Amino acid sequence: MRSLSNIFWLGTKELRSFFSDWVLLGFVVYSFSLAVISQAQSNSQELYHASIGIVDEDHSELSRRITHAFLMPYFKPPVLIAQSDVEHLMNNGRYTFVVDIPPNFQRDVLAGRQPGLQINADATAMVQAGLGSGYAQEIIDDEIEQFLSHAESTPLSPVNLAIRIAFNPNVTTAWFTSVMGIISNVTMLAIILAGAALVREREHGTMDHLMVMPLSPFEIAMSKIWANGFVIAVAVALALYLVVRLLLKVPIAGSIPLFLFGVMLYLFFATAIGLFLGTVARSMPQLGLLYMLVAVPMNILSGSATPLESMPPWLAGAMQVSPSTHFVSFAQSILYRGAGLDVVWPQFVAVAGIGALFLALSLWRFRAAVGQG
Repeated sequence: MRSLSNIFWLGTKELRSFFSDWVLLGFVVYSFSLAVISQAQSNSQELYHASIGIVDEDHSELSRRITHAFLMPYFKPPVLIAQSDVEHLMNNGRYTFVVDIPPNFQRDVLAGRQPGLQINADATAMVQAGLGSGYAQEIIDDEIEQFLSHAESTPLSPVNLAIRIAFNPNVTTAWFTSVMGIISNVTMLAIILAGAALVREREHGTMDHLMVMPLSPFEIAMSKIWANGFVIAVAVALALYLVVRLLLKVPIAGSIPLFLFGVMLYLFFATAIGLFLGTVARSMPQLGLLYMLVAVPMNILSGSATPLESMPPWLAGAMQVSPSTHFVSFAQSILYRGAGLDVVWPQFVAVAGIGALFLALSLWRFRAAVGQG
């Protein structure tokens, strides 16, 4: 009981130290608010309000049907322009797409000659151009097929492909990037805060004060782990409720309390890594460099940015020893798919088991470092 009391009161000291450090406090607030919002809204991967011009040199029923097939919200209302203005308007950035329908297009289609139709795309808007070209081609093909079926009294294809997208029906980028931004920030801040707490003690000379007190290295280390983990867990809960659900209007399918329980399990690992790096680094710049070497690859390869299935098999297998991989897996299952504990318990066990090994290693390293200091 005395050891638990020491851990608790040392943890409250860490909390007071954290809240008095305005730089770290502001960094945490920014990471779970403005950073999440900007990541969700600035990296759009879907076509939205693309400007399009139509050069109608055929003036036929089919060309009019193609013109009116480009609808909101993917495309802005099409604007009829002259063929001579295409280069000038696209160079000025007025239109992302220009569809040029040649003369006698309808006649050639009905005659089965397969005429060409030109789609000009401004590739400086890379995402819009790549997605929009495919959308435009599909829209035009559908209109031609429907026109031929009515003109020649031939039935449409008996087989239609109906694609249904689960969990994110409109493939809205913000639904994915906002939650993944929070998950990535958990790892980043857990490592930085725990490591910074130890480096700060060494830089301020207060580590010597702690060592002359009747405290064990285990109590000192655990106080830093629970205090910094508590700060991040509270920040994650507020970010999910206030930023993701309230401001960004992103639906959360699963149980947030269950996810927070998994976050607390994972934080024992992430803060332990930060504590380990803090025993190696002698200054904050060194801690930052070590973070880049350890945490950045761990975040990138965890499955939050690229699915494990798209990685080489040996790399995907190697990442199974990292708790961050299992953390991303159960986070996506809970928050996106509404999975319960009966589905994600293997990931919980993996995070707890691997995290316990890293925690033991970090405590051993911390005890050795304190003994040398």
